[in-house]
Amino acid sequence: MMVRRGLSACLPRMVVLLVVLCSAVSVLYMLACTPKGIDEQLAFPRANSPTGKEGYQAILQEREEQHRNYINSLKKQIAQLKDELQERSEQLKSLQDHGTDSLGPGLERSNPEKTPADLLEFLRSQIDRAEVHAGAKLPTEYAAVPFESFTLQKVYQLETGLTRHPEEKPVRKDKRDELAEAIELALETLNSPDSDSNANHHMYAASDFIEGMYRTEKDKGTLYELTFKGDRPHKFRRIVLFRPFGPIMKVKNENLNMANTLINIVVPLAKRASKFRQFMQNFREMGIEQDGRIHLTVVYFGKEQMNEVKAILENTSRSANFKNFTFIQLNEEFSRGKGLDIGARIWKGNNVVLFFCDVDIYFTAEFLNTCRLNTQPGKKVFYPVLFSQYNPGIIYGHHGSIPSLEQQLVIKKETGFWRDFGFGMTCQYRSDFINIGGFDLDIKGWGGEDVHLYRKYLHSNLIVVRTPVRGLFHLWHEKRCLDELSPEQYKMCMQSKAMNEASHGQLGMLVFRHEIEAHLRKQKTSGKKT
Repeated sequence: MMVRRGLSACLPRMVVLLVVLCSAVSVLYMLACTPKGIDEQLAFPRANSPTGKEGYQAILQEREEQHRNYINSLKKQIAQLKDELQERSEQLKSLQDHGTDSLGPGLERSNPEKTPADLLEFLRSQIDRAEVHAGAKLPTEYAAVPFESFTLQKVYQLETGLTRHPEEKPVRKDKRDELAEAIELALETLNSPDSDSNANHHMYAASDFIEGMYRTEKDKGTLYELTFKGDRPHKFRRIVLFRPFGPIMKVKNENLNMANTLINIVVPLAKRASKFRQFMQNFREMGIEQDGRIHLTVVYFGKEQMNEVKAILENTSRSANFKNFTFIQLNEEFSRGKGLDIGARIWKGNNVVLFFCDVDIYFTAEFLNTCRLNTQPGKKVFYPVLFSQYNPGIIYGHHGSIPSLEQQLVIKKETGFWRDFGFGMTCQYRSDFINIGGFDLDIKGWGGEDVHLYRKYLHSNLIVVRTPVRGLFHLWHEKRCLDELSPEQYKMCMQSKAMNEASHGQLGMLVFRHEIEAHLRKQKTSGKKT
């Protein structure tokens, strides 16, 4: 009875509430659907005016166009939302897949709720594993991981190579961003209220930064030590930061079939018949006999030595039963970029991997597969760093005889260097080369065209794979510095020639040859006296 009275008392209130809600919805609907005010509406022409009918039609067409644009806009927004939903779904699925499989040793895999905490614990443990609070026992002096120092403008580094200098501004964006982030976090730490109990504590700025040091242990993380000027003379503040590396995560597990992937080696050439003969020996052994999925395109400039070059090519074709080659002859001045561009565009078959090559290059069959594996149409292009050979006459001069070419191709500090300033040897699919616009044909002679193409790829959305490879060699050849060069150009040419001749130690032996010989004579004389 009491329940029935309660319901009868609440029922009128509920009805009133429903009426109020319906009224509110109606008002909102009317506000949303009411046409725009008079000031915002288009003025309708009078029906009896000369242009009344045409005016109505124009207004109807305009309204129809507005509705069509609005519908298209909604469709685009829906498509974007679908793409974002798909992307979020894939990210969630990836996190679920990796959350239990890729957290590394020592992390709990059975309980998903513990994953974030365990991951945080793992990252903190990286600090204990790295040399942050205490040193580590190392087996030799070569096992130590050195620091590199930096200021706001410069980085001072030990591993220089040929394109990096002992002191330089960070060129790579990731390195600039990394160091800027470390300085920014250090300033936030110094200027946070918790860092100093004094309410009027000194506010630090980037100008107070003196220098920093950082080093990376590839399996642990990067340690940063940053020093700032203090608020008094001879006072300093040091901030130590650590960027821990997380556990390795599985990204892809692919099966790659390269059985039917053809490589078209494009070689521009003018004269140099003897070098071409050496190149064809390498091409026959590695390309024809060992690899077999290869085509050769030779673009020859001029007529001098052309018959000799054609004879070498035809002899290889007959003896090796090799028909997959193209010979193009141009009666004009040599241009490496134009030769490669013509050789790439003349191909009429299916999409093919292009390997732009020079006649003084030696490659292995393993490199050809590396070329295939690091190219993907619309996705990746390959820019290998080749090993450049020093002058064999200097390297092996004291041996009495120079070993065979195959025995010379050893990657050591005494035999050559990584040519990390060269971008001429490259692998990419023909479709990517055509889509990027090919070479700049205004560049004449040798050099410049390769850097221009490399920059095009860097400015695109393609992944540029740049890495040293053990199966690609630049064979030494004499570099001639012409008398027609200006004094500055001649000096640069001679510096380049010295770089390609021998290592610093070997060049030093040549410079101090007379002192060394005098020392040996003294040793012999003192030996006879005793």
